[in-house]
Parts: sequence; C-alpha cells; structure tokens
Amino acid sequence: MEPEPRRLVIVEDDEAFARTLSRSFERRGYTVRVARSAAELDGLLAEGAPDYAVVDLKLDGDSGLPCVATLHERDPAMRIVVLTGYASIATAVEAIKLGASHYLPKPSNTDDIEAAFGKAAGDAEVPIGDRQSSIKTWEWERINQTLADTGFNISETARRLGMHRRTLARKLDKRPLR
Repeated sequence: MEPEPRRLVIVEDDEAFARTLSRSFERRGYTVRVARSAAELDGLLAEGAPDYAVVDLKLDGDSGLPCVATLHERDPAMRIVVLTGYASIATAVEAIKLGASHYLPKPSNTDDIEAAFGKAAGDAEVPIGDRQSSIKTWEWERINQTLADTGFNISETARRLGMHRRTLARKLDKRPLR
C-alpha cells in the first residue's frame, strides 16, 4: 500500500516561480495546489487543509502574513515556510508569531524549503555572528517594519518615516519588495 501523498499549498503571485516550485515538489511526491492571493487560498482551504505551506511575504502589493495566520488557524500542526525577497527582523518575528515554522529569504530552492519543513524546533547551537548591522541594513529594516505596520501603504509609510513618497519609491526600486 502506497503512503498518502504529502499535501502542499504554495501561496505565490509570481506565476513562473510558483510553477517551478510546484513542479519541483511534485517530483518529490507532494500533491501541490497554488493560490495567487488570500482569496484563492480561502477557496483552496475549503477543499481541504494541506500538510505544508509555502507563503510569499508580499503578494501583489499585499502582505502574505494574513495567509500565514489563516493557515495556522486552520491547522496549528501545519508546517508553514514564509519566503521573502526583503527579509527583515520585524517581518520574521511577525511571521513566526502568526504560526510560520520557518522564514527563508529568496532565492530559496526546494531543498532549502523541504529542509525548513523538517526543522520543528529552534537550534540553540546556532553561532552568533560578530558582524554588526550597517546603517543601510538598519534603514532597510526600519522601512520594512513601517511598511508592514501600514499594510504596505507607500504613502503612509513615507509619511511615518518623514520622507517624500518619491524618495521612498526610489529606495524600494533599488531593492525590490519581491
């Protein structure tokens, strides 16, 4: 008798990346469904809960964090990995608080994600680095924290940071939110 396939949902608005990730996981024996938004995720969850989830932090201008909360509420044992192209301490903390089991920066491949699914507990032996954050890193983390606080509203973020909206837009263009 064959073991039941592992069910995975990928919440990702980048169609090419979602397709690539989906095919890769299917080759590893997962049954994969893809949602491109929180609304699509709700429809998929009506059909049944997955065992695993991969959620992009930024979904077409919206935050993926509500998707993490929805998935965790549906099944607290679900292994949820959040992927982001603009990792920050603030969003990592919020993702974990909402139920994510791991948080990975893009680009991450299937091996990285599958390894993250297997890490159920933290590692107290992780070495602490000597490298201090640069001013640019602090600025980037502050911008990302404020973006998350404002629901990714660029105008409100610029106002809270005391900078012109176009200045913020230029900074974000240099390091895209994907």
